[in-house]
Amino acid sequence: MILAQSPHIAQLVFIVTAQAGKPLTAQEWLTKVRSALQGGVDAILLRLPDFGGEQGRGRLLALAAELRVLTAQFDAKLWIHSDAEIAFAVGADGVHVRFADVSEISPMRAWLRDEKMTISASCHSLAELEIAAAYGADFAFLSPVFATESHPGAPCLGVEAFKTIADAASLPIIALGGVTETNVDQLNFFSGGVAVVSCLRDADDPEKIAQCLT
Repeated sequence: MILAQSPHIAQLVFIVTAQAGKPLTAQEWLTKVRSALQGGVDAILLRLPDFGGEQGRGRLLALAAELRVLTAQFDAKLWIHSDAEIAFAVGADGVHVRFADVSEISPMRAWLRDEKMTISASCHSLAELEIAAAYGADFAFLSPVFATESHPGAPCLGVEAFKTIADAASLPIIALGGVTETNVDQLNFFSGGVAVVSCLRDADDPEKIAQCLT
């Protein structure tokens, strides 16, 4: 397995994505992200497809630009989910795509024309990881490791299956799905990064929780 020392990989990723029915304002997101970065988060993945609302992508672009400034202050990476135009406009470190869109990696890379920008993919199995690698992904998020709040009752990989897949994968991997400060120790064997959502988004003190995750 390729380890987290790869320059493309981060050790602790905060995925900025909304909870159904509980939207946060731009200022609330920035406050939470700053606190998480202070606690040791070293990458932010912005995934808010509906954030613009009636005002369109302008609000999302504005938030992405502010996150770029904020992450730069902490020498952290900023990745944008799906939207290469916004990633390019704000000088993000990369774009992340769904597994269903991995065939777009090559044309997206050609359009970006920036060798420093990475393109990662969401994957859920070894087969998907190998397909993503074949299409040119730089790294992948492998999920769900544990049960998640966003998909209650849905099957998860579990630690043993995750380990088996991670050991066989040719891509660098970030573990995603239900990871919290209470179960992250179960991944001590894993040298790649971990990504979290609700345990930082919903925390009163994201800095403290982030410290528990690192």
